[in-house]
Amino acid sequence: MAARFLRELGSWKRAAAGIGRRRGYTAAAVAAREEGGAGGGGGKAVNLFTAINQALHIALDSDPRSYVFGEDVSFGGVFRCTTGLADRFGRNRVFNTPLCEQGIAGFAVGLAAMGNRAIAEIQFADYIFPAFDQIVNEAAKFRYRSGNEFNCGGLTIRSPYGAVGHGGHYHSQSPEAFFCHVPGLKVVIPRSPREAKGLLLASIRDPNPVVFFEPKWLYRLAVEEVPEEDYMLPLSQAEVIRKGNDITLIGWGAQLAVLEQACEAAAKDGISCELIDLRTLIPWDKETVEASVSKTGKLLVSHEAPITGGFGAEIAASITERCFQRLEAPVARVCGLDTPFPLVYETFYMPTKNKVLDAIKATVNY
Repeated sequence: MAARFLRELGSWKRAAAGIGRRRGYTAAAVAAREEGGAGGGGGKAVNLFTAINQALHIALDSDPRSYVFGEDVSFGGVFRCTTGLADRFGRNRVFNTPLCEQGIAGFAVGLAAMGNRAIAEIQFADYIFPAFDQIVNEAAKFRYRSGNEFNCGGLTIRSPYGAVGHGGHYHSQSPEAFFCHVPGLKVVIPRSPREAKGLLLASIRDPNPVVFFEPKWLYRLAVEEVPEEDYMLPLSQAEVIRKGNDITLIGWGAQLAVLEQACEAAAKDGISCELIDLRTLIPWDKETVEASVSKTGKLLVSHEAPITGGFGAEIAASITERCFQRLEAPVARVCGLDTPFPLVYETFYMPTKNKVLDAIKATVNY
């Protein structure tokens, strides 16, 4: 069994890289370019961290009130997302901070409250918890507590999240569900380079504080054609990236590559899967998911975070309420385990292709 999981891990890495190179990560991305929609112009193939870097360059260049700061960002950051920013825009607009996440978030709230665009980086999502009070009790409530007299809507918190293959319990966590519980915040997670650039620019310009989680596994593995110009993708609008009739699959971030593998494997057994990228977790696009589930009658949600209290539970509850009479099977969840994120046994913890495929078959044959 261990050998099987190791093989899956290798295939997951290859899929994350190969899907992007072969066809722009998803058929929907290709369709969007062909239709000439947002970001539909010509571009070149880049990886995810380069797309993030492009978005930050555009944000700083297009708005002199924009600032990028965090631990080591003036040096390019751990994942090189901020490479070249300080040289181009100066150390007054792109600067390092002390190793204090609470201070980073608190400063960002104040900067945004004064009418600026504060783009703060938390070096790993695992270390966002010291900043939790500032984000949840200050940023999220700033507009509400002032009766809309003040706000910090120009705040974006960027942070790498999720598995990386060797991160262990302090560099692999997926804490998105904590922030989805908080009114006043938006939570956005891209699945690919093109999505990352368009969604990050939309988040930076949104009039609400946004927590933007970047799947670190895909920083270098996911490659697709990304328009070089300035463009935005809509927040709170899910994307159907694969049409199907038998079951609906929902995911976000790096898990989309796993789900696409499972869809392709299920198709060989005659099962037609509809795959949806949620993109924005809060506020999430219930209408798109409801329409899909009303058609297929079945739903599977998958994410890396532990299953108990994960955002998949919210999706399952909401869709059960909305589609109860049309559901033909219980909502399935394929998620991380209710344990600290392991190092040696990471491959057992992850919601892999075969785990998803088994759940697809069980749900379809219920």
